[in-house]
Amino acid sequence: MAEAHQAVAFQFTVTPEGIDLQLSHQALTEIYLSGLRSWKKKLIRLKNGVITGVYPASPSSWLFVVIAILATMYMRSDPSMGLIAKIQEHLPVSQSLSAQCQTVVSAVLFSTLLWFSLIFTMRMCLKQLLSYHRWMFEQRGKMSNTTKVWVALVRIFSGRQPLLYSYQGSLPNQPVPAVKDTVKRYLESVRPLTTPDEFERMTSLATQFESSLGNRLQWYLKLKALWASNYVSDWWEEYIYLRGRSPIMVNSNYYGMDFLYVTPTPIQAARAGNTLHAFLMYRRKLNREELKPVSTVIPLCAAQCERMFNTTRTPGEETDTVQHWQDSDYVAVYHRGRYFRLRMYSSSRPLSPREIESQLQRILEDPSPPSPGEEKLGALTAGDRIPWAKARKEYFSLGVNKRSLDCIEKAAFFVTLDDDEQGMMGEDPAASLDRYAKSLLHGKCYDRWFDKSFSVVIYKNGKIGLNAEHSWADAPVVAHLWEYVLATDSFQLGYNEEGHCKGEVDASLPRPQRLSWDITPECQEQISQSLAVAQALADDVDFHVFSFRDFGKGMIKKCRISPDAYIQLALQLAYYRDRGMFCLTYEASMTRLFREGRTETVRSCSNESCAFIKALEGGEVCRRLLRHASEKHQNLYKHAMTGAGIDRHLFCLYVVSKHLGVDSPFLKEVLSEPWHLSTSQTPVQQVELFDMVNHPEYISCGGGFGPVTSMRKTSCHSICQPTPW
Repeated sequence: MAEAHQAVAFQFTVTPEGIDLQLSHQALTEIYLSGLRSWKKKLIRLKNGVITGVYPASPSSWLFVVIAILATMYMRSDPSMGLIAKIQEHLPVSQSLSAQCQTVVSAVLFSTLLWFSLIFTMRMCLKQLLSYHRWMFEQRGKMSNTTKVWVALVRIFSGRQPLLYSYQGSLPNQPVPAVKDTVKRYLESVRPLTTPDEFERMTSLATQFESSLGNRLQWYLKLKALWASNYVSDWWEEYIYLRGRSPIMVNSNYYGMDFLYVTPTPIQAARAGNTLHAFLMYRRKLNREELKPVSTVIPLCAAQCERMFNTTRTPGEETDTVQHWQDSDYVAVYHRGRYFRLRMYSSSRPLSPREIESQLQRILEDPSPPSPGEEKLGALTAGDRIPWAKARKEYFSLGVNKRSLDCIEKAAFFVTLDDDEQGMMGEDPAASLDRYAKSLLHGKCYDRWFDKSFSVVIYKNGKIGLNAEHSWADAPVVAHLWEYVLATDSFQLGYNEEGHCKGEVDASLPRPQRLSWDITPECQEQISQSLAVAQALADDVDFHVFSFRDFGKGMIKKCRISPDAYIQLALQLAYYRDRGMFCLTYEASMTRLFREGRTETVRSCSNESCAFIKALEGGEVCRRLLRHASEKHQNLYKHAMTGAGIDRHLFCLYVVSKHLGVDSPFLKEVLSEPWHLSTSQTPVQQVELFDMVNHPEYISCGGGFGPVTSMRKTSCHSICQPTPW
């Protein structure tokens, strides 16, 4: 109860002598500092909003324009061609100002309007420049004159020292492909997977759709593209993620792994201290927009970063929602069936790694048992969504349960202090690696909070990992965060000789607050049912992580072949040898070249890849076919990145048809085709954070997803380079 008393700023008691008022100086100080921190963040957001709002110009450029106009007028020249005089005539305060003051005010107003016009023009020019994608289809090392001019213009119009969101207003909208182009690409993608009769039937359905209903649906889609920032992303988030009623554990959430060969410290609390502090450092950079915009040759959309922290997925009976809060000064911690609230700030400053370690050690040493129903409460987030939505409404909408649930959902992120030891270890390292990845994917089905934007898992032996919810962002966004945390933990923060975090501890820090629950027997029954569903799903996953060290992307590039294409062809070959057939293959490509872009599907199984594999299996030397297959795959990937993919366009046409209440046999069949092989690859994005020359052992197995469907489907997320995803 001591923590509860500390949280009360004042107490009053009514006595016969009057009201006895008692103030808590410590609580009032904390309230003041918390408010001060909040106002500082608001001012930073306001300042960054102004800087981003006028980008690619700068706020100081306004003063330059004003001085230039006034200097020109001083030399008895009128750069406004009479507009300053017109403004002067209509000034509402013209009677109370001298003629000279009126002229100055009018000149300042004209300069401001000119400045805004220049910003708008520069932004529109930059938007048009960023819409140019021909550079992507040119041969490496052979840049056309058009592209050279384009590169120079992009540098001119891009401004200097951009903030994280500086390019958001200049990114182009994702274009809507022509129906005939999408249909043509679709038919080409299914040609190697169908018999002649099946292909003829699909061609007939496609032709009928293209000549009739397709044009009507396309008109509505183009109307949406003109109105919305992105014609795909909101529907993709809602219908693919949030409306799914099956468990998000395994089916949607994904995981990230620690270093493969290195554990910086075997002390659980110490590793957690550095890791959590690194997350706070990243969030501080994110809030201040100090992170550099991620870019290839041109900048990528950063919209997904906005909901990285302080975010949760809330269940609903028909559809879930993603809730985001502006700030949170604590994390929710789970250990041995108990939930804790751990404040990450003291006196308006973030806790040091050593202080976080000390606080977490208090949780590890806490002997209190879980309250009835508390231990497996997280199973509600792992089971089906409808039972969780009903239970949340019935058992967690009032009183102590609501307060504790709010505490978890509004936390910056979720932390699990796991009692198991994981990593590549023991007599069978391969099997231990499988158990490690499987643990990160689903754990015990109740010791993660799968609705949080991400949950950090700290194992007993110092290994760490990550489980992320998928609806708010895709894997490359979380991978960027995870790379920063791993590198900061090992190369920036470090540990002392005993393996503890560096720094001193403030002995006056209040203990972590234990969350209270009142779980009824009826609610406990629902928890058991959700756990049974989740456990059955977890038991049905056969997991294997394969660490390939023979060679990496460097050798593949020396052969003048794309590493991505090489891996995809290897997967196609493996599947063909295993099943004796080809299958519909999913590879995720990003569309963040466009505003609010997310992903597009690359249909990796092509006529060219099938021809290469058949020739290889027939004993032929087929370098030419290998090169053709690789070039075809690269072309498919580039089309997907530049908005000319197949599946997102057809998906949106299908959504429009449902809203209009019309059926399309073609779209219905396309959307019902199962993906038998699901793959994805994300290369390391911040190579500069890792010293692979002096520390080659600091590599990770990356991460991955669960299988996309049941019934012997396969999900592959493997790449031969450091810190893959």
